[in-house]
Parts: sequence; structure tokens; C-alpha cells
Amino acid sequence: MYLRHTTRRKNGKLHVYWSLVRSVRRGKKVFQETVAHLGELDAKGRARAKHLARRMTGGRSEQFELFEERSSEEVIPVRVDRVRTERSRRFGDVWLSWTLWRALELDRVFAELLPEGREDVPWSTMAAVLVFARLCEPSSELHIAEDWYRRTALEDLIGVEPEQINDDRLYRALDKILPHKETVEKHLKERLGELFKLDYDLMLYDVTSTYFEGKAEGNKLAKRGYSRDHRPDCKQVCIAMVVTREGIPLGYEVFAGNRTDVTTVEEIVEAMEKRFGTAGRVWVMDRGMTSEDNLEWLQKTSRRYLIGTPKSEMKRWERQLVEKKGWKQVREDIEVKLCKGPDKKEIFLLCRSQARREKEEAIHRRFIERIEDGLKKLGRRIEQSQKQLEKGKIERQIGRLFERNSRVARRYCVELVDDAGRKAGFRLSWSVNAKWDEWAQHTEGAYILRTNVTDWTPESLWRTYIQLTDAESAFRIHKSDLSLRPVWHQKAERVKAHIFVCFLAYALWKTLEQWQHRALLGDSPRAILEEMARITSTDVVLPVEGDPQQRELRLRCVVRPDKAQAALLDRLGLRLPDRLKVRAPVPEM
Repeated sequence: MYLRHTTRRKNGKLHVYWSLVRSVRRGKKVFQETVAHLGELDAKGRARAKHLARRMTGGRSEQFELFEERSSEEVIPVRVDRVRTERSRRFGDVWLSWTLWRALELDRVFAELLPEGREDVPWSTMAAVLVFARLCEPSSELHIAEDWYRRTALEDLIGVEPEQINDDRLYRALDKILPHKETVEKHLKERLGELFKLDYDLMLYDVTSTYFEGKAEGNKLAKRGYSRDHRPDCKQVCIAMVVTREGIPLGYEVFAGNRTDVTTVEEIVEAMEKRFGTAGRVWVMDRGMTSEDNLEWLQKTSRRYLIGTPKSEMKRWERQLVEKKGWKQVREDIEVKLCKGPDKKEIFLLCRSQARREKEEAIHRRFIERIEDGLKKLGRRIEQSQKQLEKGKIERQIGRLFERNSRVARRYCVELVDDAGRKAGFRLSWSVNAKWDEWAQHTEGAYILRTNVTDWTPESLWRTYIQLTDAESAFRIHKSDLSLRPVWHQKAERVKAHIFVCFLAYALWKTLEQWQHRALLGDSPRAILEEMARITSTDVVLPVEGDPQQRELRLRCVVRPDKAQAALLDRLGLRLPDRLKVRAPVPEM
């Protein structure tokens, strides 16, 4: 990455605006992609970033000013020709993770929940190692112990030697932290709300699944079910998560892999409200959660909701969908129409999206081409056949063709007509259902929302429902950036602990995202972490001149960041330490 600036003259004054840019290769071409707009990097902007950093670290920072020279009156002659560097390790990303961990006060919380005992390494420290690794370089516990930890400067930050980190201790740490899941969730809700002044009036709820590698025979939750990862061949568990409108995680639950979405609603709603209270909550869910029983329960218990409806609901509102009157534009390519429910207690919001319409049209065209190509080939085969064909076999082939392209199967009427004049004994006849085309024209790009919140505008209802993408984004980050899937653990409790570690890493991820967003650094935590990972610490070894014992001075220094890294740190209001304390070796007994 590198800095690029543009100049602009405004009111007779020259302004310089800076951007952080990186080169990205796409095929054979290299493009410049803007990572973040840094603004003018003026004194006011830096002061704002520093204020935010003080709120994040809570005055607990032990950092020095960036590249601050420490004064020392002692002068020691050294052998310049023998000066060398040793022990280069990744520093920036783990240091940032450590800063986020302390900003969320998770070091204090885990120290209270897991007080020190007779163990060599505190379990609260091991919990931090698991989460830092999941955030910086997601991998197995074995990889953490054998490779990742020794390549980082975590030893200097948390005071644990690489020899003390082993896979057995990491596995036992998973067992220790899991019982405290609900307590940690409550703490995170309070701390994140305090840091970023979050509003918890909206609960975005969604369900995903993650699959196992292995048989998972000892795990009662590992079942085969509908796989969002397109791995029906593997056992899985389902994860139900609740996030705020900003995508900040509130809590989650783990269900059996064959659990259907609609059966989780009551359990999740009651669990979250028991944990966080009921005041002013609006539950937002997609159409997979919709059932008459769930709606009846939500209404009966006076809970407010905004839910997507199944496609079958469109038939009920056919006349309103076809009518051109009453539609209101809420965005350039979105229009909505408000309709009152039959009992006047609910509102149905009819929505039409031009982008979604174009997407569904393209999908339908692709399936139509596949079916018609298949029918034409089958028709030619029947026509050119020189022997009697088995009608049942042809019908099964047609059935498989329609099954693979089921979204447009109802568009066609297909019949095998007996024909004594043909050697095959019949011919293929098919036609298009014109009513299907007419209905598709009215419903492509359309969807319907259902709510008992009657005091919001149509635009507010639509924008609130669209925020469900934050819940979907949470799952995408868990799976892609934090490597939640696949799960390699086989025991049920270890699987839950693995998901808990991913949840904590996601909390750090969203903290960094909110931090960089408020510091005008965009919303790509992975780009920040990757750039920070390039900042290393190293030991500068200085042999003392004329020392008969051939002693050496060892200075553990943090390598100076380049301009782009310095700009990131400046925007975040962070200051790297210039030197790290070299811990004295423990004498052997």
C-alpha cells in the first residue's frame, strides 16, 4: 500500500487530501484500489483520532510516542563491525489484537472468571492467545502451538514463552472458557454499547450452518440437514445469531444440524430477552423464520416484529402488485406500497427492486434455456429413434430435467403422445403456459414484508429490513475471514468452544471496524490487519567494545512503519512503542 494525494483550491486556500491506495492484480492487469480516504490529515483530524483512541484504550495504554527517542546519559562503546539483528517477528497485528482485547476489557473479565491457580499459564491468557490467532491467522490449535505463536511478538506482550504454548494447553483452554459464554456476551453488549453509543432497539436474527470434517459420532448435535455451505454429504450444526443494526454481535446459540429455522424462533427470542431485557425491541427476521405458529406467538406475547414472507404470500396480494397506483419510491431502484392486513393489526409492505428484477429475469432465462434445450434434444432423439422406446424411462428423464431447473418447471406443459407412425411409438409435445409468463412479469423482483409496527413510515420499514444483510455479513465474516468452517473438532463441547472463540474474534473484528469507520478509514478490518502484520519487532545486538567477557547489549525494537502504515496509525490515534522490554532469562534449577 502507498499514499496518494490530490490538491484542491477552495476559497483561495490550497487543500491536500490523502488516500491510502493498494495495487490489486486482476488477471493480467494491475489496478489501483482505494483502501481508505484519510482526508487532510490535519491537526484537527489527528486530535479527533487521538480522542477516539483514548476512549478505546480507556487510559490504560502503555505506549510511547511514535519513534520517540529515549534520553540516556550512559555511553557504551560498541563493535560496529559485529552489530547484528536477530529474532524478527510479527508485531503489528498481534499488538493491535492485544489493544482491541484490552479496549473491550476482556483481559479483566476473563481474569475474574478464570482466576489464577496452580497452572503454569493463566487460562485467561490462553483464551487471549486463541482469539488473537483466530483474528490474525485462523488455524488449528496445533498450528498455533507449533508455528504461529513463535512467529509473533505475543511473548513480549503477554509474557508467555513459546515453549509453554502447546496444543494440549490450548484444548484445555477451550474447555475452561465455554461455561462463561453468557457472562461474556453480557459484558460485550455493555462495553460495545458504551464505546460506540449503540442503540439496541433492533434485533436482527438469522441462522446459518457449518459442516464437519469427520464422522463426529460422539456429537449429538452433528446431524445432516439443509446445508448453506452446499455440503449435504457432511454432518453439520446450525448457528443462530442475533446482531444489532450495525452488525455488532449480541449473542448466539448452537442447534442440531437438522433443526429447521422456524423452530428456533421462540427459543432464541426468549433467551436473548432474558439475557438483555425486553424494552423497545423490534425483531427482524427473514422469510425462513415465518410460520403461522411463530406469528401467532409473537402477536400473543405483544412482541414487535418485521418479517419477510414466503413467495406464496404474493398470490394474496396479486391485485395490489398489478395495480400501478400507490407505489412510493424509497430509493433510486426501489419502490414500495403499504397495505393494511385483514385484521388491521398488521401492515404488509409490497416491495419491488429493479436490480432484483434483473437478477431474477437472468436466472429464469438461464433455466428456460436449459429446459428448452433439453426438451428439443429429447424430441429429436425420439423422432430419430429406430426402435421402440420405453415411455417410463423418457418420463423420468423429463422429471430430472425439471427437477434441476425447478424454478421455471411450471412454465411448461409436457406430454408424450402415442404415435403409431413413429418407430419410437410416441412423440414429445410441449407448450408454454402463458399465465406463468404473465405472473412472472408482475412478481420478478418483488417481495413482501409483514409487521405489527404500525407507526413507522414505509421507507423506515424497508430500510430496517434491509439491515438483515448485517446478520448475513456476520456469518460471511465468521466463515471466510475467521475460518469457522469446516469444524475439525469432534466432541460437542469442543465444537461449541470453537464457535465461541470465533464469536469473540468477531467481536474484536467489529470493534476494529467501528473504530476505523469513525477514524475515516473505511470498513475493511482485514486490510488493516494485513498491513499491520508487516510491522515487525527485532532484536538489535550490540557487542560491547573492549569487554573481556565479550558481553552484548540486546535492544528489542519495533521496526519503523512506512508512510502508509504511519498514516493508518495516526488516523487510529495509536502510537507504537519504540522498544520492548527484554525479559531476563529464567535461571535453571
